[in-house]
Amino acid sequence: MPSEEKAVAAVDEAGVGRVVGEFLEMSHDVGPRDIAALVDDTARALGMAGAAVYLADVQQVRLVPLPDDRPRGPGTDEAGVPVEGTLAGWAYRTMKPQESSADGRVELWLPLVDGVERIGVLRVAAAAPGPAVHERCRTLASLTALVVISKAAFSDVMAEAVRSRPMTLQAELAWAFMPPRTLGTRDVTSSAALEPAYEIGGDAFDHSLQRDRLHLTVVDAMGHDLAAGGASAVAVAGCRSTRRAGGGLADIAEAVDGALTRWIPDRLLTAVFADLDTGTGRLSWVNFGHPPPLLIRRQHVVPGALERPAQLPLGLGSGYPRGPATVHHAQLEPGDRILVHTDGVTEARSAAGDLFGEERLVDLVVRSAAAGEPAPEALRRLILALLEHRDHRLVDDATIVLVEWHPRG
Repeated sequence: MPSEEKAVAAVDEAGVGRVVGEFLEMSHDVGPRDIAALVDDTARALGMAGAAVYLADVQQVRLVPLPDDRPRGPGTDEAGVPVEGTLAGWAYRTMKPQESSADGRVELWLPLVDGVERIGVLRVAAAAPGPAVHERCRTLASLTALVVISKAAFSDVMAEAVRSRPMTLQAELAWAFMPPRTLGTRDVTSSAALEPAYEIGGDAFDHSLQRDRLHLTVVDAMGHDLAAGGASAVAVAGCRSTRRAGGGLADIAEAVDGALTRWIPDRLLTAVFADLDTGTGRLSWVNFGHPPPLLIRRQHVVPGALERPAQLPLGLGSGYPRGPATVHHAQLEPGDRILVHTDGVTEARSAAGDLFGEERLVDLVVRSAAAGEPAPEALRRLILALLEHRDHRLVDDATIVLVEWHPRG
């Protein structure tokens, strides 16, 4: 029996529990640059040949090594690996472990997932794998994701690692206010994509889970400067403040409109605020000058299903008296997807003047659904298609949020 197989066999269930306990105990006071070493040491204690952590970059096009003060092990690419066309990328895209073997060694790539949010992959080197190896690798991947997320909130180390260039001031402001790109439960998944990631100005999104409700916000402030970023940040903050105080959609609209009028006058903002009852599938929403949401059912768009007269944008000021917000309602069916986007998506033009358009947008989403792709991967590929259409030079912010209702019943 090769030495690594003997090492795996030597760690019994009690030993695994002890190693996991030590990992959790040590994770409390490790710094961001110590996580990679902790993960690698834990993999070796579990009988593996080693492990390395890779995080998805801001635009989800590369998987980059987690910064580490120790010398890199063999096979570690300092520049990372592409998401497209690699086994590591396939593990990230499908959220399923992938395996390869060469020279008597096995390499496992496991997705790192926080809830339903993809954050990267874990590479584990081992001898010929068996059930025990796979189980221990999955455990290590789960532990790694937890510690990475717990340290990321206050670490510039990880923020710098996943960026390929500096962010503008307004982009830094916008991202600081936004939640994880994907969240969900057994009943619902909400995923968002936003470009240009490093220069985002007036677009922003928010989504939040309550006990039996998913809240969704998509806003598009006029302009592409710091004031636009401030307007969208005020809108997200006003939405959260009102929502957490028990206010409904109409209350949110009133609070955001009042805040913009008082603090950032003459800065218009279009918005969709929505609530989805995750138990019944009842969708409620308000629309202020924004493109209407789209309903995708059984891999087809239901024409006009969510088209309602939009009210005037928010932030117009006292010169435009505003009546109560009109709340619209629709009943979803299990498996339905709701797509909300800003006009920077459909109005993006190629160098030849060809609009990206709603038809192309819908076609890409429907194709992804037909291929069985999860919502986060569908949006990642959609954004890549949009960037390619614009030759990677967006002149307006482009935000897409895709919500899928999949009740457990």
